[in-house]
Amino acid sequence: MEYPLMRKATAVWLLDNTTLTFRQIATFCGLHELEVSGIADGEVAGGIRGIDPIINSQLTAEEIQKCEANADLDLKLYKNPAAVGEKKSRGPKYTPLSKRQDKPAAIAWLVKFHPEISDGQISKLIGTTKNTIKTIRERTHWNINNLTPIDPVILGLCKQIELQKILDKLPKEKSNEPEAGMGSDTEIGVMEPSESLFSNNSHQEN
Repeated sequence: MEYPLMRKATAVWLLDNTTLTFRQIATFCGLHELEVSGIADGEVAGGIRGIDPIINSQLTAEEIQKCEANADLDLKLYKNPAAVGEKKSRGPKYTPLSKRQDKPAAIAWLVKFHPEISDGQISKLIGTTKNTIKTIRERTHWNINNLTPIDPVILGLCKQIELQKILDKLPKEKSNEPEAGMGSDTEIGVMEPSESLFSNNSHQEN
């Protein structure tokens, strides 16, 4: 089943702007009903700014109104922009030259928030080398002190559905994915430059 992008941020918006039930919102966003209740009470996803799924072409106003009128109905995803794309081809993934400089930032995001993803999976996901991934994991990359982790989906290096397929196969308790929506750099998958890439003190090696 496909879910909207930035699921918690979408749930925040639906809670603030509709009369949909917790169950309807939870089902649409792929969240537990108690989690949606926690968001409504301010106990979960604090500080996340809601994302309008209508503007993002993932819901229509008519669909929301129909489900508001009947609590037994489930919202239907209108369009998932990140899930629309060409069929995956075999072999190394080609990345335009203009985006290749973004790969270290994407790798940094993946190893920070999802360190359990294997080097092989990252390599196939964004089309990079295992050696580059290794240097970033071990903080020996030549530009490690200047790397700003950025979500590879935002950079256009992969599609949300491709990343989600990998994450769905991982033990959820190991995931360090930030509870992020849109509205600030951190919330859209971009860390502030002043933040440390890793919890330990990083150092630059030539």
